[in-house]
Amino acid sequence: MSLEVRRAAANDLDAVLSLLARSGLPQDGLADHLETTLVATDNGRIVGSAALEIYPDGALLRSVAVDPSLRGSGVGHRLTDAATDLANEFHVPALFLLTTTAEDFFPRFGFSRIRRDEVPPGVQQSIEFKTACPSTATVMMKTLSTSARSAPRAARG
Repeated sequence: MSLEVRRAAANDLDAVLSLLARSGLPQDGLADHLETTLVATDNGRIVGSAALEIYPDGALLRSVAVDPSLRGSGVGHRLTDAATDLANEFHVPALFLLTTTAEDFFPRFGFSRIRRDEVPPGVQQSIEFKTACPSTATVMMKTLSTSARSAPRAARG
């Protein structure tokens, strides 16, 4: 496998949406966040994705998907690490996510369960929170580095 993780390009959207559909994950709103979407490619073929929705009070990690034939091979790990790095570049204080199937995957990256009402109001405006994910989804949070949280407001993309 020749895995590369990179920022998504406009012509990647259809392949990412197809991957999300095959993975049973919401597609709604992803096109609005393509510039903060990452893809994993194997010899040019998209085999994984992860996206961030950036809000002033945090970021939502969404659309973490791996082609079924490559699950367990480290692709999801690489994408989650890359998404965390990207969130740090945007100086967001914390990452949040909703999941109905991967609550055992994300704790290894520092995510812990929280109540839905603990998510900041800006992040709760995401389509994922409003309609795409069921109210029974597990909500998780990861606090990002101190340097990101203390970054000057003007530097927060």
